[in-house]
Amino acid sequence: MKRRIYLPVLLSLCCLTIQAQAQQQQSLDSLIEPELAALVATYKTLHARPELSQHEEKTAAFVAAQLRALGYTVTDHVGKYDRAGLTSYGIVAVMQNGAGPTVLVRTDMDALPVEEKTGLPYASKVKTRNEQGDEVSVMHACGHDIHMTAFLGTAKLLAQLKAQWHGTLVLVGQPAEETVTGALALLNDGLYTRFPKPDFVVALHDNATLAAGRIGYTSGYALASADSVNITIKGVGGHGAAPQTTKDPVVMAAQVILALQTIISRENSPLDPAIVTVGSIHGGTKRNIIPDEVQLQLTVRTYRAEAREKILAAIERITIGIALAAGVPAERAPTVELVTRESVASTFNDPALTERLAGAWRQSLGADNVVALEPAMVSEDFAYYSLAEHKIPTVMFHVGAVEQAKIDASKQTGTPLPSLHSSLFAPVPEPTIRTAVKAMTTAVLELLKQT
Repeated sequence: MKRRIYLPVLLSLCCLTIQAQAQQQQSLDSLIEPELAALVATYKTLHARPELSQHEEKTAAFVAAQLRALGYTVTDHVGKYDRAGLTSYGIVAVMQNGAGPTVLVRTDMDALPVEEKTGLPYASKVKTRNEQGDEVSVMHACGHDIHMTAFLGTAKLLAQLKAQWHGTLVLVGQPAEETVTGALALLNDGLYTRFPKPDFVVALHDNATLAAGRIGYTSGYALASADSVNITIKGVGGHGAAPQTTKDPVVMAAQVILALQTIISRENSPLDPAIVTVGSIHGGTKRNIIPDEVQLQLTVRTYRAEAREKILAAIERITIGIALAAGVPAERAPTVELVTRESVASTFNDPALTERLAGAWRQSLGADNVVALEPAMVSEDFAYYSLAEHKIPTVMFHVGAVEQAKIDASKQTGTPLPSLHSSLFAPVPEPTIRTAVKAMTTAVLELLKQT
């Protein structure tokens, strides 16, 4: 008897749910399609005029103007860097729509000192001066132009769909992601006190190995921490023909480089991913002169904070130990410097939030277009939005930016695709932007949906 009463009700509810999901998907598609040509034009404009980190003046002004035109309350020049005299071009745009959660959507805006070699008609030809005064080419080689375009497309759709969500939307245009200084600059300038503090933070990143039309997500640790370490090995220089009168820093540097590799192979658990890379070594001026010192530059990548601390301590211990073993005087002990302004914590995607959004994406984009991705050892300052003291669930997901045919050809020939930061990296604009806007809009609607 109960089945006769409740089964039709359950079936009716299921049908209504499926119908509502189909209507939302159709609604998003119908809203995105008329905007696509303008969004692609925006992308090409941004791509052709990139600006370096901490110099995003025109880019920020463009994004801020677009957001104001859509009805957002916009505050610009948000951010305080740890070095005096730097202007921040951070943007915070707010739209309040009744009672409900607060969701922050972040885009990055800066470009890289890379000479573009894609040959595209809208390729960047920009040249500028870097902080050292050298002339460099500038390119959006990491896809921040895609990010900004999707950000603006999402902002427009959500302004049009206010009847479908309740709460507060905070849109953040972040400068200086490539130098991992922009997120902290915003937080240092009161991002979570001057503006509504978010209950959730979401960002996207284009992906140079994933097909356009698909998105990828990683639950838990998604991106590694990054630490920049400078080592100066001090010896006692002299004639190359009389090494017994010296303390050779070149030999000590070689020993240090090899010994540092044992941190990963013998001190760190093989189940806890970590990397120690010596990317630069400088010392000496002539074949027959043993120099006084040698400089090494390292990058260290980890996921867990405990592993990070242990590895950094091991680098210092090993370096000092080798110098002591070589008989270097105490006053000539090596220095091991952590460059804090170039270091960043690992990015951790909140598992519950990740699974919630993955479910919404499967319904909106189709299950075949939503894939789980392995964690990566690259880094992002998006990590700072979810620092322990803030206790805010965050998710960064990936949007495919490559034609499937090129992926297939790469697998067949063994020729790798251009990676992010490559002078040849060129996202396929239309499907990438369409999917990015739909995925981000879906995520926000899920988190701010009416109940």
